[in-house]
Amino acid sequence: MKNQVQLITYVDRLGGQRDGADLARLKRLLSEPGAPLAGVFGGVHLLPFFHAIDGADAGFDPIDHTQVDPRLGGWADIKSLTEVVDVMADVIVNHMSSESPQFQDYSEKGEASAYAGLFLTLDAVFPQGASERDLLAVYRPRPGLPLTYATLKNGERRILWTTFTAAQIDIAVHHPQGRAYLASILRTFADHGIRMVRLDAVGYAIKKAGDSCFMMPETFDFIGEFAQEARALGIEVLVEIHAYYQRQIEIAAQVDWVYDFALPPLVLHAFNFKTAAALKRWVGIRPTNALTVLDTHDGIGIIDIGADASDRAGHPGLVPPAELDQLVERIHAASQGESRKATGAAASNLDLYQVNCTFFDAMGRDETAYLLARAIQFFLPGVPQVYYVGLLAGHNDMDLLARSQVGRDINRHYYTEAEIAADCARPVVQRLIGLIRLRNSHPAFQGDFAVLASDDTVLHLRWSQGANWAELRIDFTTLAHALSYSAADGGRAAFAFS
Repeated sequence: MKNQVQLITYVDRLGGQRDGADLARLKRLLSEPGAPLAGVFGGVHLLPFFHAIDGADAGFDPIDHTQVDPRLGGWADIKSLTEVVDVMADVIVNHMSSESPQFQDYSEKGEASAYAGLFLTLDAVFPQGASERDLLAVYRPRPGLPLTYATLKNGERRILWTTFTAAQIDIAVHHPQGRAYLASILRTFADHGIRMVRLDAVGYAIKKAGDSCFMMPETFDFIGEFAQEARALGIEVLVEIHAYYQRQIEIAAQVDWVYDFALPPLVLHAFNFKTAAALKRWVGIRPTNALTVLDTHDGIGIIDIGADASDRAGHPGLVPPAELDQLVERIHAASQGESRKATGAAASNLDLYQVNCTFFDAMGRDETAYLLARAIQFFLPGVPQVYYVGLLAGHNDMDLLARSQVGRDINRHYYTEAEIAADCARPVVQRLIGLIRLRNSHPAFQGDFAVLASDDTVLHLRWSQGANWAELRIDFTTLAHALSYSAADGGRAAFAFS
């Protein structure tokens, strides 16, 4: 994976019009001379662009995972985009849409369907029946059981395994049909130039009676098998897991890439509590084969820095429980209460471990602090990714939230081309783009990383490679800061945050 900043975006929400030319339009935005984002990013993670992008979960419930939604373009457009930037795509390994041809065939024919073993039922996981203890042992990021009572078109009644929504039917990834289905996705991606994939919801892919059905040893075995198949096609694998931070460290040791999901709440904690202590502790132990993020298409993770919820004996989190609760409240206050309307039980949002809010609004729209947060992200070892709303220092989209009543939509704005042009002219966005270009081009970031000694109020980071160096220093009590680096002429240069 190229050591340059990547963009995370939906194809149709960044200047898209759903007229069949959105992928071509995105390519021009990222590469055409004179375009606002030309040459800014080394790669782009395209959030689900499959048929169809507007299902029950914004494309994460594909009807056909191997077909580009024609409203965005086609596979030729994907291939064309890979010629100017590296492209990452999602492999949704855990489930597919209840509207998929495979499930429709199963619904009509039942056990006579060629796909009868593809979809998980309660009996498939618990052939001897499930006790209350068995069901309570299943790890859940949302309230309720991962099961949906359904009457098939042929009149049969089944209890289907549905980790996320009733429209997302879990698949048996080890069934011959499941293996063939996933292999076809990888081959299609490889044929069209995609060289990185994110395994969406992979932590839930393996089910085992009497266990948590989340990140078990069998799950790691599956990830290893899948990654081996992907690597044979020249594809790197990113694993997406929200979990207790020690689990993340363990997971990172066994996979190509993980997200640093602890970073966003820890950065917010540092600014809100005026201390670098928790953040520095994490920097000292975090995996470096990480994609660093402050924002994604999902919410700001809380479970990632909290205590281990699955351990009754108690393993503490990276911050004390009281401070974690206060942090959530401070995000709500910084966003003028808007995030509260999109989080928890509000707005049909069922995720128990995330706060839904744009990162810019979570920081109270403080432009200097926001840019300092991005500088921290870019200075940590790993490959940075910037979400399209965060790139444009976007505000909470309360109108979209009101229309959809989906909590995550507060941070999934549909930008017009005019909005992109206007936002790219804002000083905070101009400076962020400058910071991205510095991170992509300065040779120090290809060298050695160090955390320099300081007290708990100060974060002092340094990169060096030969005569090249770059340093970031932030005092969280006063927000005094400096980002300095070696200049091409051998002198010293500084980045202006305001």
